[in-house]
Amino acid sequence: VQLVESGGGLVQAGGSLRLSCTASGSTEYIDVMRWYRQAPSKQRELVASIIIGGGDTNYADSVKGRFTVSRDHVKNTMYLQMNSLEPEDTAVYYCNAQVGKIPKRFDYWGQGTQVTVSS
Repeated sequence: VQLVESGGGLVQAGGSLRLSCTASGSTEYIDVMRWYRQAPSKQRELVASIIIGGGDTNYADSVKGRFTVSRDHVKNTMYLQMNSLEPEDTAVYYCNAQVGKIPKRFDYWGQGTQVTVSS
């Protein structure tokens, strides 16, 4: 599975961005897709996830009500719509795809896309 993110950039506080993550390869085996982010000097944190089969979604408390994760099955693309952005949302955002479950779980990662929110 290969993942390519796009859509990052510089935006003012209160603005919006939409990130995209396009998957290729053996996408039919993907069980869950996630967005993570990592700010400078901080650990990578889970932002949002979507279960491919049922479409259930989950969000970090810090983004609930502001971010929305979705997936277009035809385009094999996951999106993260980010509204009411705050400077604290500044980070590199990574797309993740999970294939299988423990003990045979494999994780695939995109290269990351920078999101910068100015105050």
